This record gives sequence, C-alpha cells and structure tokens, in this order.
Amino acid sequence: MDGKLSLSVFTIEVDRNPVIAFSTRKYSDAETICADQRVRDKLSSARSDGRPLCDELATLRVRLSNSDEKKLYREQTAARSADAGLPVYLIKIDG
Repeated sequence: MDGKLSLSVFTIEVDRNPVIAFSTRKYSDAETICADQRVRDKLSSARSDGRPLCDELATLRVRLSNSDEKKLYREQTAARSADAGLPVYLIKIDG
C-alpha cells in the first residue's frame, strides 16, 4: 500500500437536512470545511424556495454521504471532472 487515501464523499447538514455533498480524503478535512465561516456565509446567501439555506442559529454538521447522496454527487461531478472536489447542492437552489 502506498499510503494514499482515496476521496470520500461527505455531506454537510443544516439543522439535520442534507444540503451539500463534497469530496475530500479525510474526515478531519471535512470537519474543517464544515466549520469554515465562508461555508456558512455561502449557505446563508444561497436560497431554496425563497429562504436562505442557513442562518446564524443553524447547526451545521458533517457526515459521510449515504449511497443516494454519493450517486448524485458523482453524477453532477462526472461532467465537470476539472472541478472535482467542488460541492454539489443536494437540494434545489433558486436562480
């Protein structure tokens, strides 16, 4: 084994609702991304059905994606292989 980790797909939940899937190699990296204020800011500015995805009181947590989330992530990123690792929204976004 060469010590390289493969990419895993993680999901960020906002108040227990899955919102974004993304890939990274380690769970600790996924936790760092989830805790980044820029992620919260991006979620606060994005809207679904006219409502922000996140507010200052929302609880964000990260977990491994389930099989449906992984499938959607892989379908969305297959067409944009140069953008691998970029997040995929798991819900309908306005605009």
